[in-house]
Amino acid sequence: MYLELKDITKSYGEEGNRTQVLRGISCSIGKGEICVLLGPSGSGKSTLLNIIGGIDSLDSGSVTIDGSTIERMNEKQLSKYRRSHLGYVFQSYNLIPNLTVKENIEVGAYLSEKPLPLQDLIETLGLADHRDKMPNQISGGQQQRTSIGRAIIKNPDILLCDEPTGALDYNTSKEILTLIEEVNAKYGSTVIMVTHNEALRDMADRVIILRDGQIREEYTNDRKTPAAQLEW
Repeated sequence: MYLELKDITKSYGEEGNRTQVLRGISCSIGKGEICVLLGPSGSGKSTLLNIIGGIDSLDSGSVTIDGSTIERMNEKQLSKYRRSHLGYVFQSYNLIPNLTVKENIEVGAYLSEKPLPLQDLIETLGLADHRDKMPNQISGGQQQRTSIGRAIIKNPDILLCDEPTGALDYNTSKEILTLIEEVNAKYGSTVIMVTHNEALRDMADRVIILRDGQIREEYTNDRKTPAAQLEW
């Protein structure tokens, strides 16, 4: 498998008052898959995503991506790993307010040695008519498209999405999920998406359900439902 997690544990807090968030997580994700990490608030899914992304450290266990083990990396190696291999999409768009849509996307390109063609990506994102607008001149859905563009222009091996539709309405959410599907199909990025929305499991290749810091269920979909056909 492309991504291997073995016996991941993570706690927060001071000695004597520690809360265990992850309790021995082990799973595998294949290259090019869409994987949904599903669970209620407090289940540990965002913490697990941050550990995969090298944003948070683990207490014990190992994370191996394409043969490289994250916890063995020093800070310089970890920074290069994040820059070269990972793209991040969050619920908050985190766009730079005084840069245009095009310029916000270009920020991601500067972090990559192998960026995707800018104009081609802007077309794929459906942002050609908005490329010269500022973030406050476009809708929330268009801002999230810009955020996805900034992440994907790096041509990352893995696209990490933390509740990417959490701030969006129903129809716009489906548009963004369809876009994530298209990015996965066109550019081959492995997508790991955190959500509490049960409907999203049907669009995934692999579903991992967490509760209380443990995997309660893991399965693959033989027949996926296109994001545009999801209902919730």
